[in-house]
Amino acid sequence: MKIQFNTDKNVEGHQRLETYFSSEVDKSLARFEDKITRLEVHLGDENSEKTGVNDKRCVIEARPAKMQPIAVTAHADSVEKAFHLALDKIKKTLSTTFEKQKEY
Repeated sequence: MKIQFNTDKNVEGHQRLETYFSSEVDKSLARFEDKITRLEVHLGDENSEKTGVNDKRCVIEARPAKMQPIAVTAHADSVEKAFHLALDKIKKTLSTTFEKQKEY
């Protein structure tokens, strides 16, 4: 599974975040590793320099083999919180998707 990170110009510490988030993704989604070809993580700050409530966004897009891409979005007051919320969502979505696939 290839992991790709994208950030907008308002998110700092790209290399540090990428290293930390890669290890978190590997731990959380290890059981799906053979079923997902690529995972894209998009991090952004919707209000740029201004402060705001839940203005950090994380979109995680999983590309399962031989299936349509699956994407989830989460908003929070920090990039880390948004990432962990999105990671939980994609984990649940992938579990449900692959469980349904087994039934057929």
